[in-house]
Amino acid sequence: MLTEIKPKEAECLFSTPIVQQTAFWSKVKQKMGEESRAIEFKSSRSGLFNDPVQRGMLSSDVLLMIKPISKQHTMAYVPYGPELEPSQEQQGVFLEELSECLRPFLPKNCISIRYDLFWESLWASDNQYYDQDGWWLGPPEQSMQELRFNINTINWNFRKTASNNLPSNTLFLDLKKSPAELLQRMKPKTRYNIGLSARKGVEVHEMGMEDLGVWYDMYGETAARNHFFLHDLDYFRAVMTARQEQTDTEVKLLVAEHDGQALAAMFLVIADSRASYLYGASSNRNKNLMATYALQWKAINLAKQKGCSDYDMFGVSPSPDPSHPLYGLYRFKSGFGGEIFHSMGCWDYPLDENTYPYLAAKELNQRGFHMA
Repeated sequence: MLTEIKPKEAECLFSTPIVQQTAFWSKVKQKMGEESRAIEFKSSRSGLFNDPVQRGMLSSDVLLMIKPISKQHTMAYVPYGPELEPSQEQQGVFLEELSECLRPFLPKNCISIRYDLFWESLWASDNQYYDQDGWWLGPPEQSMQELRFNINTINWNFRKTASNNLPSNTLFLDLKKSPAELLQRMKPKTRYNIGLSARKGVEVHEMGMEDLGVWYDMYGETAARNHFFLHDLDYFRAVMTARQEQTDTEVKLLVAEHDGQALAAMFLVIADSRASYLYGASSNRNKNLMATYALQWKAINLAKQKGCSDYDMFGVSPSPDPSHPLYGLYRFKSGFGGEIFHSMGCWDYPLDENTYPYLAAKELNQRGFHMA
């Protein structure tokens, strides 16, 4: 199925709407001291899509990070990759062959490849995994997921991880629609809050590197309020400087202000035809001005102006379950009228069967490694 496996410079990665598979993302991670590797390969169309009518080869590539997980061991982490998505019945077979082909390009102490798959969940189109109101119940238990994914593979080696690194549920807005149509698809309260913020005089501007301190103050408030992982300031410096060095991705740091006071901010990242709401923050002050709504509406319209076809809200709970830690994000983001997307999440392909159980046990004990 796969031929012509070869390393390439990350700067030469093919264009993709998946930010985490771009040369820009590689540059961000390198600036943070991480090692990235890019591999190019060709795949037969007939093998990928199980269709004898399909002819020829497809060229693709994958970006992976080498992550230390102990003093002796590393893991290869593939954020939201590979982009190339075969037919469902061929996914395990394809990924197994890719994994074996990647072995020679990985460090000797690499004990596993972790794919954070942005492919649609194999169970997302099955009605039995939705409740009577049409809400996603999630995939089946781990053993059943592994049974289905490993069908037709040689080694039956894929393991579903206990948790995911990047969000496995998101909302997509269709930016091919007009602004009026986008507003019409929103929930009434969201439309009202967008109008309210405008009437109250909230304005949205683009910030530069010199304004990172303003962003980070709000980001710290947001992290404390919502109990999520806090990147340090150097990480966002890396994001801002990498945008100047890589032309495949456009990054805008937007801020919503009122009377000169910053109330909300976000990183809008544009890669190929997709705009992504990658990071967001808001102040605890003047929430009645609905600055976060003004910010999103500005970002959506800016993405449309840039020719994007969709807008990724990046991370929500899989359903409106108040007990879910991302429920607050779901409640806010779903108001903008997007379609929810459930992805496959993280899957491991162990390369060292003797050491991998140690990794799994350590990760379970530490409640996951931070890899994103």
